[in-house]
Amino acid sequence: MSIHNLSFLFEPTSVAVIGASDRPRSAGSVVMRNLLAAGFKGPIMPVHPSHRAVAGVLAYRDVASMPLTPDLAVLCTPGETVPKMLDDLGRRGTKAAVVIAGDVDKDAMLAAARPWGLRILGGGALGLLVPRIRLDASFSHVPALPGKVAFVSQSGALSTAVLDWARPRGIGFSHFISLGDAHDIDFADVMDYLANDDQTRAILLYIESIGARRNFIPAARAAARNKPVLLVRAVPQADDHPMGKFLAESLARPEDAFDAAIRRAGALRVNDIDELFGAVETLARAKPMKGQRLAVLSNGGGTAMMALAEMGGPGGGQMADLSDETLRKLSALMPRGWKAANPVDLGVDATGKRYADMARVLIEAEEVDATLVIHAPNAMADGLEAAQAVIDVQKRHGGAILTSWVGEEAAAPARKLFGEAALPTYDTPGRAVRAFRHLVNYQRNQDMLMETPPSQLGGFAAAKGTARLIVARGLANGDGNLTEPDAKALLSAYGIKTQDTRLASDVNSAVAAADAVGYPVALTIASPDVARKWDVGGVALNLEDAAAVRSAAEGILRRVAESRPDIRVDGFTIQRMAFRPNARQLIVGVACDALFGPVLVFGEGGRAVEVIRDHTVGLPPVNLPLARGMIGRTRVSRLLQAHGRRPAVDEDAVAEVLVRVSRMLADNPEIVACDINPLFADEAGALAVDARIRVAPWEDTDTRHFSILPYPAELEETAKLHDGSPVSLRPIRPEDTVAHSEMMSRMTPQDLRLRFFGQVRQIHHHQMARLTQIDYEREMAFIATRTTKDGVPETLGVVRTVTDPDNQRAELAVLVRSDMKGTGLGSMLMDKIVRYQRARKTRAIYAQIMIENDAMIRLAAKAGFAKHPSDEDPDVVEMVLELG
Repeated sequence: MSIHNLSFLFEPTSVAVIGASDRPRSAGSVVMRNLLAAGFKGPIMPVHPSHRAVAGVLAYRDVASMPLTPDLAVLCTPGETVPKMLDDLGRRGTKAAVVIAGDVDKDAMLAAARPWGLRILGGGALGLLVPRIRLDASFSHVPALPGKVAFVSQSGALSTAVLDWARPRGIGFSHFISLGDAHDIDFADVMDYLANDDQTRAILLYIESIGARRNFIPAARAAARNKPVLLVRAVPQADDHPMGKFLAESLARPEDAFDAAIRRAGALRVNDIDELFGAVETLARAKPMKGQRLAVLSNGGGTAMMALAEMGGPGGGQMADLSDETLRKLSALMPRGWKAANPVDLGVDATGKRYADMARVLIEAEEVDATLVIHAPNAMADGLEAAQAVIDVQKRHGGAILTSWVGEEAAAPARKLFGEAALPTYDTPGRAVRAFRHLVNYQRNQDMLMETPPSQLGGFAAAKGTARLIVARGLANGDGNLTEPDAKALLSAYGIKTQDTRLASDVNSAVAAADAVGYPVALTIASPDVARKWDVGGVALNLEDAAAVRSAAEGILRRVAESRPDIRVDGFTIQRMAFRPNARQLIVGVACDALFGPVLVFGEGGRAVEVIRDHTVGLPPVNLPLARGMIGRTRVSRLLQAHGRRPAVDEDAVAEVLVRVSRMLADNPEIVACDINPLFADEAGALAVDARIRVAPWEDTDTRHFSILPYPAELEETAKLHDGSPVSLRPIRPEDTVAHSEMMSRMTPQDLRLRFFGQVRQIHHHQMARLTQIDYEREMAFIATRTTKDGVPETLGVVRTVTDPDNQRAELAVLVRSDMKGTGLGSMLMDKIVRYQRARKTRAIYAQIMIENDAMIRLAAKAGFAKHPSDEDPDVVEMVLELG
């Protein structure tokens, strides 16, 4: 999909209503009257074969009879007429249409519109409203108020309910869009358009289903970098997820994959419409937080306990553990005998001064990231005085403050004050805590979007060659299942420690293998048809000698024959018992979601994994910080900490396993399923005790594609400067932040001014992260890098393009370190990016260059760019290279 011609949909200068009517309650009648009532300033042209006028406006017999070509047409005719109408409109030059009918032939509709570049909203669409330009091209019963929030929904019924809900609450919209069946224009198209709309402060989505995600994730990530993206997902029907032959496939439900995708996109998912609009107001008003620790300040124990109970439920955030210093300062402000704790009890007689003094202590406390201030009405306290005191202290000292003045009539004046002061306020402590969680989870997702991880783990280059041989053996096998020794060899190639495992075809071979590896041993059944070996009695542990092995093997064969005579038995696997008394049992796995492709699974492992279901799902590729985030989202993460004499697990080792599995998956896209269960983890590291992997020939489908493109290592190359010294040209990586910052520090002020079109005093960390953490789906930045004599990588220059969603034009920027001019580096970088965009089949590359930047203009001209004057700024020229 694309944003091509969407401006005609969202900013039309003229509108035609095909099938306009005076028949009451018909779509043609409602749409016509809504357009007129909204006060749209452009021509409104009703089209009907037999009406001379509709709603008092001169009507036209057909599309050809209209006096001018409409930018937008709203089709209110039956479904079977739609393709012909679209073809007529396309021939006339119309570029956007809303199709109300739901019973339309999708293929015929798209075939009629496509030759003319005509974009379609629908079919089955309610329509759209753009209050800023007084456009109501819908059959809604309620008009929309103007505002700064865009709402996009698949459900027409839900859309009308939201409009009905929003108007009495004074909630307005920049755009209100009903996608209907989304046969052409979909969520990705709309997000791409709204991401750069300066009238839209936030994008809200109501999603029932996503037909294809290849554009959804890049569009969501691009939009979330510019403004909040929040969504409600319609609750799917009962998830009857099958118990697969691989545990990871059973655990990774579609909803889990959807949530993982939303997290990595930097968006926020909430539960319902009320919460959706509450969340966007919270994000708009709340001050930034540095963490997830909440302090609660209240004049009533009951209301404080309500907040505490809500914090105890599932979700992000935690109560702050107040330091001794903070407790001492709080105690000094209260009567003798007062007990300092979080929640902080102000007493029922709390004055405005006490509220202010205590709030200031919490704002200044290092261990507190946000403070929720609660007031319960009573005859001994002035709620309005307390509210003003909280507002004043926040203005003087800053800090993230949320408020909850409980009640109705008595609390209304205070809430009005908070609204005027742009402080978030809620009518119950529970809602306030949920809002705090929105802030925590949104910031966490934004951090994931803008992650700056440490250097990559090494040793993967050699692993790939070994892995290809193992994968080839698996593909040659009929069912694609690797033998356990091969599965562990594949993991070992990527640096994951495994327990040496032998495969035996019969009882005698099992005894011989046990003698070879040394006692005690573990013996398990080898069968591609069994995911849970314990379920068929196929596991025997701590076997001390050959007799025990023989007896156990015969027992396993007997039990399997009795309980599962249908399964294939290939023999046994034998490994030496791993003595890890402090080990926790975990699972790390891979599954392929039908929509979002390969996913990683992490959680508590062992025999009860499907009963406990303590796991999380993440999208590859992952780095160490993202892997640690996956671990932190599970309950088992608490068990990884030290308890009594049991030392803490080496969590970095567990995170490295996730990173290494992610890289293994990127290098070997034939992998469709993987279980490492159990993964033993203790203070000494992580050990894969049991592992199963299945492979299948590569296929070009969403099921197999990563939702987020991994680092494109195939684009790396070596080049030489004029003096013959070598440099590496490669795509930028997040860990280049430090070297990129160092390069910026070695630029002259004049060079920075010419690059960024103004004086640059400092580039902050989040800005540097944005330059180095890019979405390879939409952007590319190649750096020239080399290693100094001290072994430190240094960045010498960078060339960057940002491509529009249609892949029509890519905007170019080049920066060469000031002391590297004249070395040939600029031409080298320019050639690299032109070859890349040509391979992507981009139509053109352009660059906006200050007219005084002679060096950059000459560099572009040398590469074949043509010079054009800028339509917007006489001090800027546009250099364009047409790629065909």
